[in-house]
Amino acid sequence: MKAAGTLALMGCLITVVEPKIYTRCKLAKIFSRAGLDDYRGFSLGNWICMAYYESHYNTTARTDLEDGSTDYGIFKINSYTWCRRAKLQEKNRCHVACSDLITDDLTDAIICAKKIVKETDGMNYWQGWKKHCEGKDLSGWTKGCEVS
Repeated sequence: MKAAGTLALMGCLITVVEPKIYTRCKLAKIFSRAGLDDYRGFSLGNWICMAYYESHYNTTARTDLEDGSTDYGIFKINSYTWCRRAKLQEKNRCHVACSDLITDDLTDAIICAKKIVKETDGMNYWQGWKKHCEGKDLSGWTKGCEVS
């Protein structure tokens, strides 16, 4: 009986991160309200296109890399430079826990993405953007979406 009670308690303590996969238009609205449209000269279409190719709009996306770092969240932000896991030697330039980048609340991810664009070579940080979005007509990414 004691073991069953312990197992029930453990089940309550385990936190499961459920994936939230946004629609293109819902993200366009969120990104627009967060000031991403024309942020540092990048249209809203750039952000929507990049998020699609980085995470397919999945807030819990994670990719473990060969160098031991991990890319997190809708923008696939890297743990070595931009967020903190448990290691103190990581740079954490966004001053955020990596776990905060894989939640349904995109506030920390957006603030960090803005910092990346501001402090690096624009959106060139993201390979998905460079390969699929850079220099293309991106008007279709926001077509049919109410973003105001």
